[in-house]
Amino acid sequence: MNFAEIELLFKYNDWANERILDGAANVSVEQLTAPNDLGWGSLRGALVHLMDAEYVWRILLKSGEHVEWLQPEDFPDVPAIRARWAGERTAFWDYLNSLSNDDLAGTVSYEGDGIMRHRVLWHCLAHVVNHGTQHRSECAALLTGFGHSPGNLDFTVFLSER
Repeated sequence: MNFAEIELLFKYNDWANERILDGAANVSVEQLTAPNDLGWGSLRGALVHLMDAEYVWRILLKSGEHVEWLQPEDFPDVPAIRARWAGERTAFWDYLNSLSNDDLAGTVSYEGDGIMRHRVLWHCLAHVVNHGTQHRSECAALLTGFGHSPGNLDFTVFLSER
């Protein structure tokens, strides 16, 4: 995989995240924090997890350091989530733009679940986007149930809208 392909995947990731955040901006705080069975406890929990995964992976891939998970309770509403995520998006793009095609093909090593792992960098980056797809679908289901569907999140729709 080359940089242009990773760049396209992350542009899709940002586009899809924005659609989810736009839908979430229409829910009440009660809906945002309402318990559900989809994982992460609530829509807020899922949104913070999405953002957090990008943050945690960026730090891990850039420096090899582990950081504390973000806590949903630290984000009382969607504007707070969106503000933090905007900064994270900028930081992630700064990291991505520092990479070369050779870097993408290189190996990164990190400890996960007490096991030393060795991965090709672009595999980790593809995982970040794929992970987002999973949890955005959960958010989309919740938003649709609240009457605020984010619309179609398919990659091909993103390509058509470009």
